[in-house]
Amino acid sequence: MQDPLVFALAVLAILATPGPTNTLLATGGATIGLRRSLALIPAEAAGYTLSILTLGLLLGPILAGAPALAFAMRMAVGAYLLWLAIRLWRRGGAALALGRVVTAPQVFVTTLLNPKAIIFALGIVPFGAGRVWPYMLGFLALLTCVALGWITAGAVLGGAARRRGWGGLVPRVGAAAVGTFAAILLIAPLLR
Repeated sequence: MQDPLVFALAVLAILATPGPTNTLLATGGATIGLRRSLALIPAEAAGYTLSILTLGLLLGPILAGAPALAFAMRMAVGAYLLWLAIRLWRRGGAALALGRVVTAPQVFVTTLLNPKAIIFALGIVPFGAGRVWPYMLGFLALLTCVALGWITAGAVLGGAARRRGWGGLVPRVGAAAVGTFAAILLIAPLLR
């Protein structure tokens, strides 16, 4: 996608779609607030950058010819997300009291393994174009805007939940959402 407008619209559509990283960003906003959650954005940016560049420049051609490797990677991502969901569910209340429900390393690893990175690397970022860096910089600018939106939405919803006495449910809702994405990754290929 070398047309800048088409590229931007595609990136926005994919980034705005709910997923594991967005769930963590919203959960962070809901539990520790907008200001403290801003530290999660560089973690997301680093995870996507590393994943997209690695997939686009190195692994893309290998994965295209090795469906078993792609399947194994999908299972590994699903297993990580399941582990993260269980951890959020079990430690949510205690972590909430300490203000550490969602951490930057969790966002980094989740984003690094996010299946959306495959779509960006193999279908959106034009690695065949002469210069990829302007697209990657545009991607990061759009990512920052979308991440801020998810964090803000989480902060607003988390504030409303706390006012009603439901603050302890926020980490569990996030865990359930991440667990759903894990189940989709782990079960969908087995149903084919």
